[in-house]
Amino acid sequence: MMTRTLHLVTTKDDEKIAVWKVVDNPDKDTIANTSENNLHDITPQNIFLTHGTFSDKQTCLKIAEYFAGLGHHCYIMEWRGHGDSSLPKEKFNFETVATYDYEATFRYFFEKLELDNLHCVTHSGGGVGLTMFLIQNPSYIDKVNSISIFACQAFGAVQDWTSHAKILTAKIVTRLVGFIPAKQLKVGPFNESYYTMTQWYDWNLGENFKSSFLNKANFDKGRTNTDEVNESFNQQKSTGDDFIDYRHHMPQVTIPVYSISAKGDTFISPTRGCRLFFDGFDNSTNIFREYSLSNGDLDDYTHSRIMISRNAATEIWPTVTAWIEKYAS
Repeated sequence: MMTRTLHLVTTKDDEKIAVWKVVDNPDKDTIANTSENNLHDITPQNIFLTHGTFSDKQTCLKIAEYFAGLGHHCYIMEWRGHGDSSLPKEKFNFETVATYDYEATFRYFFEKLELDNLHCVTHSGGGVGLTMFLIQNPSYIDKVNSISIFACQAFGAVQDWTSHAKILTAKIVTRLVGFIPAKQLKVGPFNESYYTMTQWYDWNLGENFKSSFLNKANFDKGRTNTDEVNESFNQQKSTGDDFIDYRHHMPQVTIPVYSISAKGDTFISPTRGCRLFFDGFDNSTNIFREYSLSNGDLDDYTHSRIMISRNAATEIWPTVTAWIEKYAS
């Protein structure tokens, strides 16, 4: 029987982050140790999943249950202000989530649960956050076996003057309204503030992946200055020349990456943008795959259907399983 268990982890800025454990073995609620293998054809692994903007655990739940049905143990992290995580006391952006929410979750995995393997499966901004987190915390790179990212890009959504105009217009409208009304636009259950989204707008309009607080000089010395994050955020210096560009540091993330793009995703994560993000990593075993009818697939998937649809379950989820099994420890 499939079970879901909620655990709240505390971040260094005192937020409560929901981490849902999904397993298909209620009588043996332990971590998936590599020494424990009761299946003939699969080694149970621990899989971390997370969503992007406007979303919560529901984005990852079906694929997590699919993995759990194969014997894996899954952990879904919900961003602050989403799902069962706490409503944040301060404004936050993508980088806040990467700096605090991911850090608390990974600390829970490796210090509390003492996991001996971990695979990451993310959707959209979840992969962006994971990338920033690993660049900030390179000691975790060797602890992660594999990464699978669905519809993930940060600086390549501008393909021509039309897409540039659309993103710029979206930024202006979001600033005027103050937030993106997700339910009304049918993009998800959670509104996102202008403060959260402006980082994504600026990355794509500027074709960069700049930090909003990591100073170049301190970062090069191995200091991330996370204690000064909130102060720096309040200064609104999201594109300051003194801050690092994560794009330049992506090659240090040498974990095997399987990147999945959708031909029908033409605004948030177009294939070109996903490819540019993928090319930022450095591992000759990495694989990039666009799913489309022209490639002989079942669908010209959209941003959401690439991860949440019957067709995705039929033809894409098994390839992620194979990627995880290839790098199982």
